[in-house]
Amino acid sequence: MSFTEKDLKQIADRGSDLKTIEQQIDNFKEGFPFMTAKRAATIGDGMIKLEEKELNEYLELFNQEAAKKKLLKFVPASGAASRMFKSLYAAKDEGKSDKSVEQYHEQIKSFAFYKSLSNFLKTNEKQEQLEALLGSNGLDYGNLPKGLLEFHAYGDSTRTALEEHLVEGAQYANNKGKVRLHFTVSPEHRKKFKDLISKVLKSYEAEYSVKFDISFSEQKASTDTIAVGMDNEPFLDGKGNLLFRPAGHGALLENLNDVDADIIFIKNVDNVVPDHLKSETILYKKALAGLLLSFQKQIFYFLKRLEKPEPSVYMVNKAIRFIKENLSVETPKGFRNWSPEEKYKFAISKLDRPLRICGMVKNVGEPGGGPFWAKNSDESISLQIVESAQFDMKNKKQKEIFEKATHFNPVDLICATKNHKKEKYDLLKFRDPKTGFITEKSQSGKTLKAQELPGLWNGAMSDWNTLFVEVPLITFNPVKTVNDLLRKEHQPA
Repeated sequence: MSFTEKDLKQIADRGSDLKTIEQQIDNFKEGFPFMTAKRAATIGDGMIKLEEKELNEYLELFNQEAAKKKLLKFVPASGAASRMFKSLYAAKDEGKSDKSVEQYHEQIKSFAFYKSLSNFLKTNEKQEQLEALLGSNGLDYGNLPKGLLEFHAYGDSTRTALEEHLVEGAQYANNKGKVRLHFTVSPEHRKKFKDLISKVLKSYEAEYSVKFDISFSEQKASTDTIAVGMDNEPFLDGKGNLLFRPAGHGALLENLNDVDADIIFIKNVDNVVPDHLKSETILYKKALAGLLLSFQKQIFYFLKRLEKPEPSVYMVNKAIRFIKENLSVETPKGFRNWSPEEKYKFAISKLDRPLRICGMVKNVGEPGGGPFWAKNSDESISLQIVESAQFDMKNKKQKEIFEKATHFNPVDLICATKNHKKEKYDLLKFRDPKTGFITEKSQSGKTLKAQELPGLWNGAMSDWNTLFVEVPLITFNPVKTVNDLLRKEHQPA
C-alpha cells in the first residue's frame, strides 16, 4: 500500500503507526475469521449459579477485603443518545408515526424529564413537544450522551443516568468513604459532564457520607481505524484526507489499560435503576467481587509455587487440574504427551493473565453476545463472550450452538488487572486481533467499509481468565429506546 507524505503525516499526527494501518487494510482484504464455538456455557457447564449460602460467603469476603483494595467503577459513557430517539426523529422530520411514537405522546407525563421539557412548551402540540425534546432550542436530548439525560423521578426531583452511577458507586465501590468512578466521554461532551458533576457532587457526598474521586477519559484518536472504499483502497474525504472512524467499544481497552485499581467494576451507562430496585444489583456486585478475590487468591497461590526453583511435577499437575476444573480451560489435543517443561509453560501462561467475572442474565431475546466455550489460537478451549456477528450462521452446527445459548451478556463485569506481584498487566497483550468486525457505512453518499476493533468484553478480553455467573434479570435494565424509560423498572415505586 503506497501512502503519500501527506498521508504518513496524518497517520503520525493521530498517534498511530503505518504498520497498524497496513494491518487494518489487510483485515479488510482478508476479512476476519469466524469464532469456532464448541458449545454454549450453561449452568453447571461453564456457568456458576450461586446459592444463597455462597452469595453471603462471597459478600462477607468482599466486605472484609474491600478496605485493603483500590476500587474503581468504570463506565463507558461516550455515545450520543441519538439512537434512543430514532422513531421520534422520524416523526419530527418526516411526519412518520408508529406505535412507539403514539406511546411516547400518550405517556409523556410519565417521563422523568417531562417537568424540564414543559418549560419549553407553549401549546403542548405534538410537533412542538418533539422539537423541544430533541432540538437545540429545547432540551437538546438528540445531541446529548445518555449519561446526561434525566432517567428517574424522585418526587419533585430527578436523576440523570450519571447520578444513578454515583449513587450505585457509593454503595459498592466505596473504600473507607472514598468512591472512585471513571467515565469515558466524547470530547464534545466532556464539559457538560464536568458541569453536572460540579453541580450535584456536594449533595451526594453529604447524603452518602463519602468523597467522590471522579475522572474522565476520551477514546484515543490513535485507536480510530482507517476506512476503505469497496475496492479496499483507503477512502479519502472531500479534502483528500484519509478517513478514520471510531473503532467501537473495543477502543476503550486503551482507557481501561490506563486506570489503576485492584478491582474494577464495568457497567454500561444506561443500565441503572431507581433506588427501590438497587439492592439486588449492589448485593450481586459485592458478591461477584468476593468471588473474584477468592479465585485470584487461588491463582496467585499457584503462580508463587510454580515460580520457585524446580517446582515439582505434582504442583504443575495440581495447577493444571485447577485450570481445567476451576478456570474452565480445556487443554489442546495431545496435551497428555507434552513434556513436563511444555506443561509447566502452559500452566504459567494460563494462570498469569487478567481475571474477570462476567454476570450473565437469562436470555430474553436481547441482541448481543452470549457465553460460550470457544476454541483459541493455541487449540485450547475456554470461556468467551461471543457476539452473534462472530458466528458463521451458514454453518448448521455453529448456528445450532448459538441458538442453544441460555444466557446473555449484559455487560456486568468485575475485573482484576494486576498480577501476583501487584504489577499492572498490559491489557493490549491479552486481546485477540482476529476478532474485529467489518461493517458497511456511507459518507457523502458514497459506500465505504469501516472496521471495529475486537469488542471490549469479547475479543479485547479473549485471553483473560473468565468466570460466568448467573445474575438476576432485575440487574439488567438497559435503556435502548426512550420508551424503555416507561417500563416499571424505571418508574417510581
